[in-house]
Amino acid sequence: MIEKRKAYIAATIYAIIIGLSFMFVKVTLTVATPLDTLAHRFTIAWIAATVLMVFKKESIKVTKKDVLLIAMLAILYPTFFFTFQVFGLVHASSSEAGLIQATVPIFTLIFSSIFLKETSTRGQKIAISLSVLGVMYIMYMNGGGDKNTSLLGSGLILISALTASLYNVFARKLTQRYSLFTITYIMTLFGFIAFNGLALTNHLINGTIHQFMQPFGHLDFVVAILYLGVLSSLGTSYLSNYALSKIDASKMSVFSNFATLITILAGVIFLKEEFHLYHLVGTIVIIIGVVGTNYFGARGKYNEKV
Repeated sequence: MIEKRKAYIAATIYAIIIGLSFMFVKVTLTVATPLDTLAHRFTIAWIAATVLMVFKKESIKVTKKDVLLIAMLAILYPTFFFTFQVFGLVHASSSEAGLIQATVPIFTLIFSSIFLKETSTRGQKIAISLSVLGVMYIMYMNGGGDKNTSLLGSGLILISALTASLYNVFARKLTQRYSLFTITYIMTLFGFIAFNGLALTNHLINGTIHQFMQPFGHLDFVVAILYLGVLSSLGTSYLSNYALSKIDASKMSVFSNFATLITILAGVIFLKEEFHLYHLVGTIVIIIGVVGTNYFGARGKYNEKV
């Protein structure tokens, strides 16, 4: 009972950190370019992971073949995922991004059926359709009038959600072979090399290398990038792993909906973002879909046992 209580506390903290991360990304983008934000975020994350490895006396034991396999997955996450997310947040509000990211479990289920041949119930299919419909509705409403930039942002965030879902599917076997820390460390290192390489190359081409470290002259950027690097990139990995070791994945997924709520509230309260009626309608449809997918999935497993 005590262990489960700790797991739910860990899952709640995880949801809060994830929910607020979109707001902190928006803060960094006020003084830094998307590529610089990604470079600095993964520099902080890699330094924190290295310090943790030394402090805990962890060892990374993988073969060259496995490093290559993890690196290939790292193209999906963190490279594509965070690239599309950050560039999407340039054009979309953090609350809209949180809504669309809530569909990751839905797309994961779809890709699991395609690539892993996992089956889903009729109820799950209906729930999935509802969530996708909710996202399409929000994107359609964003595309109305003079909101083309918002439509572009929503599209980029949707692609980031798709890449995260593909990663979830392809990484399942890998997570059974290696510890979470090993995979997290290699992927963080990959992100550090990739994003710093892209950002510095961009500055060298444009002759703006002196601007690379300028964002650290702003206190709000320093606070935001530390939050994203240490808590959002590393902390959530351990919190989610601990929670999943004690409670079912379907129960953990419900906390993703809580994270979406935190994202919306943070955007409206702290960033003064607009939240329209169609956002509320889309939110309700998406959350019903995600909860319904988990509910019917759990019922399907129960019926199989019976």
